[in-house]
Amino acid sequence: MALHLFDTETRDVREFRPARDGTASMYVCGATVQGIPHIGHVRGALNYDVLRRWLVHNGLDVRMVRNVTDIDDKILTKAADAGRPWWEWAATHERAFEEAYDALGCLPPSIAPRATGHITQMIELMQRLIDKGHAYAAGGDVYFSVTSFPGYGALSGQRLEEVQQGESQAEGKRDPRDFTLWKGGKPGEPSWPTPWGHGRPGWHLECSAMATNYLGEEFDIHGGGVDLVFPHHENERAQSRAAGDGFARFWLHNAWVTLSGEKMSKSLGNVVSIPQMLRRFRAVELRYYLIQPHYRSTIEYSDEAVTESAQGYRRVEQFLRRAAAGTDAVRIGTVPGEFAAALDDDLGTPQAFAVLHNTVRDGNAALDAGDAAKARELAETVRAMTDVLGIDPLSQRWAESSGVEAKALGSLVETLLARRQQARAERDFAQADAIRDQLVEAGIAVEDTPNGPLWTVRD
Repeated sequence: MALHLFDTETRDVREFRPARDGTASMYVCGATVQGIPHIGHVRGALNYDVLRRWLVHNGLDVRMVRNVTDIDDKILTKAADAGRPWWEWAATHERAFEEAYDALGCLPPSIAPRATGHITQMIELMQRLIDKGHAYAAGGDVYFSVTSFPGYGALSGQRLEEVQQGESQAEGKRDPRDFTLWKGGKPGEPSWPTPWGHGRPGWHLECSAMATNYLGEEFDIHGGGVDLVFPHHENERAQSRAAGDGFARFWLHNAWVTLSGEKMSKSLGNVVSIPQMLRRFRAVELRYYLIQPHYRSTIEYSDEAVTESAQGYRRVEQFLRRAAAGTDAVRIGTVPGEFAAALDDDLGTPQAFAVLHNTVRDGNAALDAGDAAKARELAETVRAMTDVLGIDPLSQRWAESSGVEAKALGSLVETLLARRQQARAERDFAQADAIRDQLVEAGIAVEDTPNGPLWTVRD
């Protein structure tokens, strides 16, 4: 493959070569299912979905694990505040995340393991760390000894003397920089038995156990948001490699979605939820908006930016609709070299989208010039690119998911166009022009073609 990716650990762009020929393995940190998903949550899932699609396009069998953190302090607190069982709260919001991923066109992961289903693997990992002198038990808790692992801080660039885990200093904890692998049981909290007492897993331990359980002791790509570099991914890396696992060969991190310069966060109260967004925009338009910027670039959210992005998608959609009018279905062609080069350069979606829109522009010009063969060829190229990006307007996925509003609009427009055609047939051109003017005033452009009128929503 020609693919090169920016590796957070080495801080440079490196050639991607899978550890096993023909197969790429990915672990993506999924949701802590404490509430309704917002666009900051799903951005990463979409970025890694595009990467996965590109790997598949290049002939690789992709095994992707996206975990579910279904036991966590925040889940317990929010469930208690709502007067609901913690497991029911977690399951409810896990479904909300899965619905959001599906609505936005994410391919389902190979498996979506829950933390609570992998306690045995976590106990085994802790035992290995204790046996090697990298972890210790104290008062029902189990801690990782940060100073026992010489490579600690290499992923995040943290200096050991400045490390702060954000954890309280509990009795028996030898060093404030040590982090918790296992939390001793507390009254009223869920717990599981271990050789060191009942309790529940720490966040960092969960991902190491699940990743290696499904992908082996070494795998290709570990993805997540840039906010996870420290402490989560730093601690995952430390405990896994201290145990003797090679763990992730590439570490990828997507940037935030911000609002007024602040990271979207429930604690800050500045979130834009997926259900709220899907009441205002089509899912494919939201996907387009979130994948067009480079995955390592921050997206500053605004309604205007989403609206402008939606118009960009509609230009692609309208071209393919024009090109397909009165013909057999436009097939999926071959992606152009410039598009492939863009994605091979650290998943350069901005440049890939530029190639896409240049092709759409050329395709519209071919249609305007009456060159149907050239237009069809370019339409096939556009379908190839949009297929890789997961936004193909002619795919069954999006053709059948245009939304209630779009279907209602289509029905109304088609009714008016039928009346216009009838008026023209009766040579009532004044009535025909009046209907056309009515549509134009409503923002609907009408083009008369040999195969009948074609309508589009104007930008």
